[in-house]
Amino acid sequence: MKVALIGRTKVLLDTGKLLQSKGFEIAYIITSKEAPEYEVGSDDFKAFADELNCPFLHDPAISKDKILKLSTSNDVAIAISINYSGVISKEVTDLFPLGILNAHGGDLPRYRGNACQAWAIINGEKEIGLCIHRMIGDELDSGDILLKKLYPIDIDTRVGEVYQWFEKDIPRMFLKVAEKLKVEPQFVLEAQSKNSLMALRCYPRRPEDGKIDWHASAEEIVRLVNASSEPFEGAFCLDKEDAVLRIWRAAVFDDQENWCGIPGQIVQYLESGEIVLLTGQGKIKVSEIEYKGTRSVADTFFKSLRVRFY
Repeated sequence: MKVALIGRTKVLLDTGKLLQSKGFEIAYIITSKEAPEYEVGSDDFKAFADELNCPFLHDPAISKDKILKLSTSNDVAIAISINYSGVISKEVTDLFPLGILNAHGGDLPRYRGNACQAWAIINGEKEIGLCIHRMIGDELDSGDILLKKLYPIDIDTRVGEVYQWFEKDIPRMFLKVAEKLKVEPQFVLEAQSKNSLMALRCYPRRPEDGKIDWHASAEEIVRLVNASSEPFEGAFCLDKEDAVLRIWRAAVFDDQENWCGIPGQIVQYLESGEIVLLTGQGKIKVSEIEYKGTRSVADTFFKSLRVRFY
């Protein structure tokens, strides 16, 4: 079976290599400019295309005509797409008899759009979904679900942990679906509801969204820290001189103390090197900080109980 690759990320590249090793023929590769946090870029996809001696296109807006120039035959049965930068139209999805398969890091049909993993952590969900679905052109994360897995999460789950799960499981999930469609082309695990009330549209997050509001609750701040952690730029606050302080690791700290204080103030230094801060509701302990170009255990930088962050 011939397969096209459309998109970006190391996961897509790994998927292509896995499919090729299992006997699928990569017909052509289409990619676009990588995001800053990506481990691989367009040059890596070009090298893979050269290795396979297959057509390669770097273009942020594909069309039917552009694809037909890559392959004059109509025997490319299926395409695999991850994180392509542009909207894929219906005229493009219709080129593939078995459709374009997409890996979506969200529990469809509810979590649709961007940064679903971070939003799920922030929203206090109990699990994050990972779905392989058949795309519908010009629509967002719609189409029949062909395979779904769920990953349990809690307040201490870091977004990087979820991405590691994606990297490990997505290529194998695509392979499983492709092999299934070879013998059962019409297979569907779950038809997505078209009821818009069931969907939660998630919009992109930006680095400045990691700004900590110390008047939020301890749980909300810890969730923000974990949702903003690697591979992203981290949750942050400011000191009294407006220098940026990034908090990389934190947890809720419940010592049962009744207290009066101002959110954002350091109130305790622990033997572990962690510092304890007040929030709008409860306390957090911070174990890892990046401050003025240095990343270290939290008490490396501060010693006073008069320190406040903003």
